[in-house]
Amino acid sequence: MKNIFKNIYNYRELLKTNIKKEIRGKYKHSFLGVLWSFLNPLLQLAVYAIIFPLILKDAQENYVIFLCVALIPWTFFSTVVTQSAAVIINNSNIIKKVYFPREILPISVVTSATVNFLISTIIILFFILFYRAGFSWYIVFYPFILLIQYLLSLGISFLISSLTVYLRDLEHLIGVAIMMLFYATPIAYSSDSIPGEFQFIMRLNPMAYIIDAYRDIFYYQTMPELKSLGILLIITIALVVIGYIVFNKLQKGFAEEL
Repeated sequence: MKNIFKNIYNYRELLKTNIKKEIRGKYKHSFLGVLWSFLNPLLQLAVYAIIFPLILKDAQENYVIFLCVALIPWTFFSTVVTQSAAVIINNSNIIKKVYFPREILPISVVTSATVNFLISTIIILFFILFYRAGFSWYIVFYPFILLIQYLLSLGISFLISSLTVYLRDLEHLIGVAIMMLFYATPIAYSSDSIPGEFQFIMRLNPMAYIIDAYRDIFYYQTMPELKSLGILLIITIALVVIGYIVFNKLQKGFAEEL
């Protein structure tokens, strides 16, 4: 596991270049460029903010904020999972020609998505100001929650990016899984609205804890569930370790499979 830190340091310039490429490449040849980091979540938010209040008759007060603080972190997560599924395959030509630590690729995906998420967080702050909902000191927990989400995303990215090389159908299954998980995550609704017999789904879904934590500090302006987040932090660290071990083992055959 210590090799990952050594590789990141030794190839830090490559990592920086790859992160910049991921961010810039996403909007390459686009007239609005990086502004899409704001427009994409805003357009999604506009659609969901119109549709879901019609479906959920008892929509929350300041529903735009309620939805925004959940939808933007979810977009971060779903983007990482989707891009990770293809990151090794899309870079097959480089992998077969040049040596570099392969873990640079999933790390670049997660880190570039994190940068976009940080930019998109401005949208959350804007709506809080626009609706005059105010801020509380609990916002100081934002970096802690983001750290947990980063580690969760990184662990999943290691696993998915390596497994997809050998199981190409996994890339298509992930799209379906993300769609199903969206509705199983308290994004358009609150966790409390789930009937008791289905609460176990929330408890098994790590993104549910993360979404609730963001909602606590931005929307409810209360202390997030630190005990749950602490347990989740330990789990995500373990996931990163397991993910890297699997990735490191499978990467030996990448060139042959690609």
